[in-house]
Amino acid sequence: MHARYPVGMADYRTAPTVGARIAAARKARGFKSTKDLADAIPGDSITGSILQNIEAGRKNDLAVAQLLNIAWALGVSPTWILAPIGSPAEHIDLPNIIPEIRDLTVAEFDAWLSGNIDGAYMPETSDEHNDRIQLAALRELLKEKRELQRLASLKSAYVEIVEDPAVGEAREFLLDTEQRTINSTRRIAQLEKYLESAGWGIPAFPQCT
Repeated sequence: MHARYPVGMADYRTAPTVGARIAAARKARGFKSTKDLADAIPGDSITGSILQNIEAGRKNDLAVAQLLNIAWALGVSPTWILAPIGSPAEHIDLPNIIPEIRDLTVAEFDAWLSGNIDGAYMPETSDEHNDRIQLAALRELLKEKRELQRLASLKSAYVEIVEDPAVGEAREFLLDTEQRTINSTRRIAQLEKYLESAGWGIPAFPQCT
């Protein structure tokens, strides 16, 4: 298997600081200079000199907007900049954070930041635990609604291309699709009922393509 990174190039997944991870991701994504990356970010929140200072560790007070803009331009999740995700047993290296966060491993930090209920981080209060369960339910609801749209499109496209959808494999396929649609619809109703009981107003989701 060929190495993804040339010899001597840092891997942004394991680089030890925010600046080093940004620099490594920038090079991995083909931006030859900090100016090239800054030019790819609309507005004036990021300049080449700001990026130089971040990468060199001279600027530690990275604003949330700057973090998000840089991550978007690099095509990575902000988490990959905040922590060395490829080193899950290491501890968080961010400056100016409280001891409780600094003592988290990278795996724990990732689970805490994402709200993952099955990750390495264990919520300390029942309120935090309940929030995470509700967030997981909301994410599953969105996933099921996407699946429902996908099944409807799949069924519609299939009916158009088969000669007789009422016989043979076509019939089996449509019956299977219909059963999956029923299951998904039932699960959506369960999730919406749960979230409503927890005090959520069920949001209108955008059409998923």
